[in-house]
Amino acid sequence: MPSAQHLLLKQLLVAATGSLARRRPGLAAVRLALEVASVGQLMPWNVFLQETEVEGMPAEWIRPAGATPGRVLLYLHGGGYVVGSLNTHRALVGALAQQCGVAALSIAYRKAPEYPFPAALDDALLAYRWLVAQGYAGPDIIVAGDSAGGGLALALLLALRNQGETLPAAAVGLSPWTDLVLPTGMLRRVCQEESRVLEALEIRGWGSLYAAATPLSDPLVSPVRADLRGLPPLLIQVSDAEVLGDDVVEFVQKARAAGTPVTLQVFEGLVHWWHLFWRWVPEARVALRRVADFTQQIWAEPVPANH
Repeated sequence: MPSAQHLLLKQLLVAATGSLARRRPGLAAVRLALEVASVGQLMPWNVFLQETEVEGMPAEWIRPAGATPGRVLLYLHGGGYVVGSLNTHRALVGALAQQCGVAALSIAYRKAPEYPFPAALDDALLAYRWLVAQGYAGPDIIVAGDSAGGGLALALLLALRNQGETLPAAAVGLSPWTDLVLPTGMLRRVCQEESRVLEALEIRGWGSLYAAATPLSDPLVSPVRADLRGLPPLLIQVSDAEVLGDDVVEFVQKARAAGTPVTLQVFEGLVHWWHLFWRWVPEARVALRRVADFTQQIWAEPVPANH
């Protein structure tokens, strides 16, 4: 059963939905609201921030004290490909990096509708290749992301595989958005509280804004529709109560059938994006610890002494 902290969070989200449904905020307002809300999300203690650029793209190094040298998390933030930023996810990336004991590179990939597909994927590829150019081999890198960022992480793997490039050691998807074809209101699972939130924010149209002229069924837009052979180990976390749940399970089943090793961790009764609330919600802290366990298993071999 979900914790009391999560139940309170859920009540607050549902209460806020009524106001959102009446006002129907535009995309600019949603972006601004998320930026304002991120002001109170402080970085964990002893985690340090360094602004940088990746071939002109804004990015951040997030380094916990005592981080293992020579390995890195490449983090891709969520937000339906249209909202979210370095600011909104900085605290989450900091907490994840601290749990895993490695530095993280978080990038400000371009968002729709100003920059539709394949802009975000091109930016993710750019960041990965930049890390390789900095001296990190593919096995030194784990790619991670939440929601749309999780889907983008999976698309990055597919693009690298398709182009014959060295793959990262693994990838982590926190409630990844794997299928953009079906509008949210038509998903097989109807979760009333989340459906009201998603309807109020008009998230059903965000996938189309991202895909633009590209079919929503394109495998690099909806990874569940891809050939999933030849990918590195995956860790997928999802709640059984979120609207993306069925699509995530379908992706996992298809990936396993294709021979890709997948660890699926299902949490009970949690809202989408619960990871963002790691400071207050104990289930989120448990989830991040499990990610750390996974990365430690992947990186069980000694670190090469070449960095």
